Amino acid sequence: MNGRTYRGTALLVAIPLLIAAFTVSRPEELPPSTLPPTFDQQAAVEATRELALQFPIRPPGSSDARGAADWVAERLRSYGFSVQREGFEATIPGRGRQPLENVYAVAPGRSGLALVVMAHRDNVGISPGADDNASGTGALLELARGYGLRRTPAPGGTTSPINPAHTIVFLSTDGGAFGALGAAQFLEHSSYRNRPRSPDATFVQTAASRIRQRTGAEPRRASALGQLVDLAFPFSLYEQAPFVGQGFPALTLTTADERPPRPVTDTLDALVPNRIGQTGGVVEGILGSLDEGLALPRSTATYVYLGPRLIRGWAIKLVLIAALLPFLLAAIDLFARCRRRRIPLAPALRSYRSRLAFWLWTGGLFGVLALLGVWGDGAPRPVSPDTAFAGDRPVLALGMFASLALAGWFVVRERLLPRRQVTVEEELAGQVGALLALGVVALLTVATNPFALIFVLPSLHAWLWLPQVRHHRFWVRAAVLALGLLGPLLLIGSFAWRFELGADAPWYVMQLAALGYVPLPSILIGLAWLAAAGQLAAVSAGRYAPYPSASERPPRGPIRELVRRLLLVFLARREEQGLKRAAGS
Repeated sequence: MNGRTYRGTALLVAIPLLIAAFTVSRPEELPPSTLPPTFDQQAAVEATRELALQFPIRPPGSSDARGAADWVAERLRSYGFSVQREGFEATIPGRGRQPLENVYAVAPGRSGLALVVMAHRDNVGISPGADDNASGTGALLELARGYGLRRTPAPGGTTSPINPAHTIVFLSTDGGAFGALGAAQFLEHSSYRNRPRSPDATFVQTAASRIRQRTGAEPRRASALGQLVDLAFPFSLYEQAPFVGQGFPALTLTTADERPPRPVTDTLDALVPNRIGQTGGVVEGILGSLDEGLALPRSTATYVYLGPRLIRGWAIKLVLIAALLPFLLAAIDLFARCRRRRIPLAPALRSYRSRLAFWLWTGGLFGVLALLGVWGDGAPRPVSPDTAFAGDRPVLALGMFASLALAGWFVVRERLLPRRQVTVEEELAGQVGALLALGVVALLTVATNPFALIFVLPSLHAWLWLPQVRHHRFWVRAAVLALGLLGPLLLIGSFAWRFELGADAPWYVMQLAALGYVPLPSILIGLAWLAAAGQLAAVSAGRYAPYPSASERPPRGPIRELVRRLLLVFLARREEQGLKRAAGS
């Protein structure tokens, strides 16, 4: 590899870095609300305790879930609202098809634009769900009461509600503990699906300011790396996710971490009344600021917070795409050098094709078993880590899957095993073929989600140097190979650390794929990456062989011979039928 080409091109990355530096800015915030605070902490705590005590086991479809919906609807009616109820069905992992119901009340505004205040009232059915999310429901009801009781004199001496500037929807969702099912349902079918009017940055900065005013403390956010991972692999266990995924500005305000409270300890004894009062007061302030905003921006944009400032998402994309250039130019130059030296690359590419066929077989097998319900059935939403579905592994099914995948490997391995001394040129061709495949993987990643390059770039830049260290000791080659695995490990480590999944993180990601939450193009790109990684690992371990020529191929095994004979019989019959039709005409 031409190190000078790589280093010279790497200097070009400084230009987009400089451009990105100029996009760093402090977001604006909306002014505080002029309305007097009306949120009653004690009333919210009492509503929280009443819901948790009267309906402690509230998973969708249960009697307590139906009772909780009736209870919320009655509370909203008592505040003078006309309550709307939307029933729907969803498949919940581990529970099958269940009826669910959203309950909401609307405070009409002078504008048709809607502000939605949302909290789910269900739980996973292990504990009363005091913090997740009886407390949110209690705060939601108290916020609704405040708007329902704000009155102004009307003709005849009666009173009528104040008409807010924006329509305000107080939404109590079902299925929130099972992947924000109610939020997704509302977003899909509600007549209040407006185009975004407030960018996330302004929204978040306003919320942060209201938190500081109410509590005197800075709000916690995910780290810059955590935010970047979330852009590369959008995932959240909270209910803002369906809205943000569709480009609607939304956020969740919680005193919990990135994983909701564990159901086992989520009892009434764990409630902190002061926290409920602070959270409700902050939401009331945010809602007032948004409602009174006169000139809300009309577009949304991605960004990453760096302390109190942020860097624009388009600038991050530019840097990530520019970081591809050193690899692409060096890999193309390496390919050209091989061509000038007449090193054949076709056998290396065919070897990669066989490895790709194995991984496609494995992925297709996993997908077929998912369609058959072997891994469980459910909506393509983030499954709660606290459910039995997420924690239990179908050992028998996994054993069957591993056996069939291994059978596929034995079919292709005959063409991949070294049967003679492999030359240095052939090993180099094997590495170049895999690097070219990685280049295609990177370009496909750019086409789907440029932020996901953070999972690919470590392998590109580390494995590009494998041809340089092919004569070094084994541990050096192994170390360079291991550096390229940092990207996927970053994704798995994010689930293991941030969402407290530990060793269950790989299986949890596989479950997301089985449920259809991970897009099919992303899965195919990942399989192509695995095939390239396998070929480079084989070269580094001294187990690589180019795809054999016709004279070098081993005799067909019984399975391959049977498949060949069946295919020949099928083709012969097709040809015979074609001749008969031609003779008849």
